Amino acid sequence: MVSQFGSLGYTIMGKTADLTVVQKTIIDTLHKEGKTQTFIAKEGGCSQSAASKHVNRELSGRKKCGKKRCTTIRENRSLEKLVEQNRFKEFG
Repeated sequence: MVSQFGSLGYTIMGKTADLTVVQKTIIDTLHKEGKTQTFIAKEGGCSQSAASKHVNRELSGRKKCGKKRCTTIRENRSLEKLVEQNRFKEFG
């Protein structure tokens, strides 16, 4: 968790997920202005790595990581059609 006094130099480091909405906004704004990650981290009241991770996630559009999908959206639609067609058919 990060304190509200981040710009004064008083920080309690936490995970990237612990960034507040205000901190995320500060990081985004300063990144758009072209400031360095260390400057962004000091102003945002977080670690440099947390600022970097937030910026990279926003740029790539990735929100959270997890298990990769086994099927594509197209394959899912095909499977849904098969299930719908064979809905009342008994197997066995």
